[in-house]
Amino acid sequence: MKTSLPIALATPDDAWRQTHLGRLLGHAMRRFDARVLQLMARNVDVPLALSNLAARDQVGAAHIHLTRHLALGGDRLTDLAQRAGMTKQSMAQLVDQCEAWGLVTREADPRDARARRVCFTQTGLAWLQGFREAVTQAEAEFRAEVGDEVATVVAIGLEAYAGGNDGA
Repeated sequence: MKTSLPIALATPDDAWRQTHLGRLLGHAMRRFDARVLQLMARNVDVPLALSNLAARDQVGAAHIHLTRHLALGGDRLTDLAQRAGMTKQSMAQLVDQCEAWGLVTREADPRDARARRVCFTQTGLAWLQGFREAVTQAEAEFRAEVGDEVATVVAIGLEAYAGGNDGA
């Protein structure tokens, strides 16, 4: 059975799909994260094995999620997954990989003997410092490209929009 699109949907004006805010935000985030990883790959203070992984595109958005969301004091896997917006299973796989790279370790939770906490290793803390430096430089490059005033407005707008989520 052949169905036809309503005339309003069949119009050639399809540009909105490429230029709506969500798509632009996604492109901007991917560009920003790629730049951060590029900077980390060149940072001599980032452990060599990890900078090599970043240079070979072995480190991706999921690894950045872990870097952004893991508390300095460590987190339970379920809390980390929830904060990163990932399933517990996906986060467990990511933690396994990062543990193999020496970024994190699993330790006993001092508040619950049955639970484990994911914690940064010393290598992971060096990675985190490299991440901080790369984010700072990428933000400075963004400001230089779009202008300080626009960058400030964008930051304020994104803070307001992201904060309006109210946990939903």
